[in-house]
Amino acid sequence: MKKRCIWASEGDPLYEEYHDSEWGTPVHDDIKLFEFLILEGAQAGLSWITILKKRENYRLAFDGFNPVKVAKYGEKKRAELMGNPGIVRNGRKIDSAIRNARVFLDIQKEFGSFDAYIWGFVGGKPVVHKFSAMGEVPPKTELSDIISKDLKKRGMNFVGSTILYAFMQAVGMVNDHTTDCFRYAELIRAELIRREVQE
Repeated sequence: MKKRCIWASEGDPLYEEYHDSEWGTPVHDDIKLFEFLILEGAQAGLSWITILKKRENYRLAFDGFNPVKVAKYGEKKRAELMGNPGIVRNGRKIDSAIRNARVFLDIQKEFGSFDAYIWGFVGGKPVVHKFSAMGEVPPKTELSDIISKDLKKRGMNFVGSTILYAFMQAVGMVNDHTTDCFRYAELIRAELIRREVQE
């Protein structure tokens, strides 16, 4: 039986699948990075499982998380989203998704990609922690403070340090699987292979 992080060991197949195949896996695709930005912002004040269960609805509602399309949303689309029971119908969070899409595009223009911008904060490779228990994992770090501050300065919101750290964990900028979790070593090996291929 595979040993997982405690939060993914409660038998929910959706959580297990997300933990085993996504959480902590480095993401370099801008569409996917934008998706996680939106979903982590939507999760504020809610449980992650709530958002995971609505994820497909979000993909449909937000045009596959295409930032170019989301950035163009007007009042009609906003009203449509507010009436969509498949997503979190919070006006501030919906407005934030639209606003953040516009800033996202500005960052792409400046850096060539959002990937280049966000991964630049960790030198292009995951920060590997050595936590033996989930209780050791911080809700935020000095680095998430720095990135949060920079994104806010650029005009994003719902990107507080705690939300940003959850984003960093999700997209693999940090490996916060506990050391006894099977994914911890898997991700380290995958990163070593990736670097060997690049050299």
